Amino acid sequence: VQLVESGGGLMQAGGSLRLSCVVSGRTLSYYAVGWFREAPGKEREFVGGLSWRATTYVKDSVKGRFTVSRDIASNTVYLEMNSLKPEDTAIYYCALNDRRHGTIETGISDYAYWGQGTQVTVSS
Repeated sequence: VQLVESGGGLMQAGGSLRLSCVVSGRTLSYYAVGWFREAPGKEREFVGGLSWRATTYVKDSVKGRFTVSRDIASNTVYLEMNSLKPEDTAIYYCALNDRRHGTIETGISDYAYWGQGTQVTVSS
C-alpha cells in the first residue's frame, strides 16, 4: 500500500491550495482516508477525512475553509484548502485506515499507512 501526496507549496494568506493523495494497493470505495498536519514544534493533528461511503468530516478550526473529496477513477483523495492562514503552515499527510468499510477516525494510531507528507507554507 502506498500513499503519495502532492500539491503543497508557498501561498500568501487568503489563498488556496489543493492537496492530492494518490492511493495504490487499496480501493477508496472500501477504505477511509484521513488528512493530518504537523506544524513546527507541535504534535501531528487530524484535519479531516473521508469514509468509504464518501462522507466527510473536518475539524472545527478549518470548517468552511477546507474540504475533503475523492475521485474513485484515479483512486485519489483531495484536500481543498481555501482562505489559508499563516497558522495552517505545516507538513500535511494523508493516511489510510486499513479496516475495510472503516469510518473516519481522528487518532493517529487508527491509520496504518501514511504518505511522505507535503509542505504547506502560508505567509502573512
